[in-house]
Amino acid sequence: MNIIVCLKQVPDTETQIKIGSDRQSIVTDDIKWVMNPYDEYGVEEALRLKEKHGGEVTVVGLGPKRVTESIRTALAMGADKGILISDGALDGSDSLAHAKAIAAAIKDLQYDLIFTGQRGVDDDLGIVGATLAEALNIPQLSLIVKVEVAEDGKSVKVQRPIEGETLVITSTLPALITAQKGLNEPRYASLPGIMKAKKKPLAEKSLADLGLNSADFGAGARKMKILELTPPPAREAGKIVPGETPQEKAAQLAKLLHDEAKVL
Repeated sequence: MNIIVCLKQVPDTETQIKIGSDRQSIVTDDIKWVMNPYDEYGVEEALRLKEKHGGEVTVVGLGPKRVTESIRTALAMGADKGILISDGALDGSDSLAHAKAIAAAIKDLQYDLIFTGQRGVDDDLGIVGATLAEALNIPQLSLIVKVEVAEDGKSVKVQRPIEGETLVITSTLPALITAQKGLNEPRYASLPGIMKAKKKPLAEKSLADLGLNSADFGAGARKMKILELTPPPAREAGKIVPGETPQEKAAQLAKLLHDEAKVL
């Protein structure tokens, strides 16, 4: 079974994000970049399926040279090879353009499954998986927390949580699955894995290599435009409820909820 995992490099969730002077981008100085957490679930699930059914796992990333670090992380976890799509013309592109470039890199590869994260924790759009599946003309199974591939390798059964229930879906292969929390617990890369990752193949592709026109990418070609980034409003200071006894505090809290919060 051949599996492709698409990953994105995003700011570490513990990084303090600052809005740039243009009000349309963030300040990238001193940011620690990591693999998108939802993509990690995709890598782990791909590795588990490989261990059960055989085959190989290919990791595809898009962005500047630093994305190589995240691809190497996936290789250290156990993936077999990587592809980096890197081109200056991609700077400023939107998610639709990213999906177009990734589809061009994947379309001639042999694959049974494609994993993406259900969304990126930076832009939080969640459209690359659906756009990629549409471009490749394959089924998309989104927000999945359990994956079972048939023994004959021709179909897959997945579970997707919905309100109060679990939706069970079957699909023929190839198909694309967007992974979310609950699918698995991603492994840590071992020291031997890290050493092996340095020797695993990692190809770099430009837009020209993929047969794409650079004029279709970049800020000028965006279908989705960022008008302005604004920080969330500052939270008001909390209030300590006065009272000498629990009963007095409870009565005062009820009064505040009724008179000020207007929730009672």
